[in-house]
Amino acid sequence: MQRKVLIVEDSKTSMNLMRSLITKAKLWPICTTSLVEAKHIFSSSAPEEYLCAVVDFNLPDAPNGEAIDFAIESFLPTIVITGSLDESTRTTILNKSVVDYIPKENAQVYEYLTRLLSRLDKNKKVGVLVVDDSRVSRQSMTALLRRHNFITFEAANAEQGMESLRSHSNIKLAIIDENIPVMSGIQMISELRKTYSKEDLGIIGISSDTTSGLSARFIKSGATDYLHKPYCHEEFFCRIMQNVERLENIATIRRVSNSDYLTGLPNRRHFFTRVAANLKVTPKSQSLAIIDIDHFKKVNDTYGHDCGDYTLKELAKLVAEYFTDYTAARFGGEEFCVYFSNTAAEKVLQIMEGFRKAIANKVLIFEKQSLSCTVSIGLTHKSKGGINAMIRLADQHLYIAKNNGRNQVVDD
Repeated sequence: MQRKVLIVEDSKTSMNLMRSLITKAKLWPICTTSLVEAKHIFSSSAPEEYLCAVVDFNLPDAPNGEAIDFAIESFLPTIVITGSLDESTRTTILNKSVVDYIPKENAQVYEYLTRLLSRLDKNKKVGVLVVDDSRVSRQSMTALLRRHNFITFEAANAEQGMESLRSHSNIKLAIIDENIPVMSGIQMISELRKTYSKEDLGIIGISSDTTSGLSARFIKSGATDYLHKPYCHEEFFCRIMQNVERLENIATIRRVSNSDYLTGLPNRRHFFTRVAANLKVTPKSQSLAIIDIDHFKKVNDTYGHDCGDYTLKELAKLVAEYFTDYTAARFGGEEFCVYFSNTAAEKVLQIMEGFRKAIANKVLIFEKQSLSCTVSIGLTHKSKGGINAMIRLADQHLYIAKNNGRNQVVDD
């Protein structure tokens, strides 16, 4: 379902700009020009349909932020836009439970709105841990984080914080106060970095201490950022957003570097990395299969390379579907590779036979033309010599399958 964004704005120029940005973000703008109209529109729909509200501070029938209060009381995450840049207006806005405010200064700040909207949706899957022995301080930070739709976790000391991280894999960011009991914040960060890299967990150190060099000590111990108490809401949110987006950018780079550009499956390099990690836990049984599309050159020669690419992508979908519980990758060209651990040889053979039959029975439609293909599969269950030896054996069995007529599985 396309999420709605309630806009309350009496300026036609601002309204058009926001409508365009919100539509570009693949959200549904619900445009109103007054508090009365906003109340009428909102009352006729379900609140859960809305992602948030974007509200002008000053409206003809709500000159002092009354529309903001309405949105907040309606449990809508609220972003305020304002043409007033004076300190009094800013303070009034930030004293309300708003997500953020955007001054109507230039086009660039409206681009910030696009980022905010994107974050409000993404944050629903992001966990943030707050470690602070002060309940008031913890609850203040978690209240701010919940305005941005983050999943929040609290801990009063390092031991509780580490247990939360072990128990909740969705925690991507930790905010750690220096003055916590037993183990200091800096000591806790240093300990965490033995397990969690900067690419997997962002850490913001926080303290009210004015000791010179404390921020540098945090960074040198493994923190990715530092925040001094007391902080303003804007700086808190900017640092949170910056750290979370940094992790997402790293994840995107990883995904691109580990994925095959055509099929989206893991690539050969990622396959070896995953299998190497699995071998460290010494699985009870191992199997490896190499899958090769039969007569693939004929597909390219007969229907063209676009059809060949289409065929590879369609088969890759089946590979992803069939081997979701195992390690599968595009190995190169028309070959795919699958690694099994802790799975009996008989079951692996059964799975591969099922996959072979599914491919043989699948009809592909490319530009109104029907075509089908088969695969030959080389399979081994002998793990002595590691992954490279298994690949050599599977490749030998694949060669036998090809020579024996194709469309078959050959194993040890």
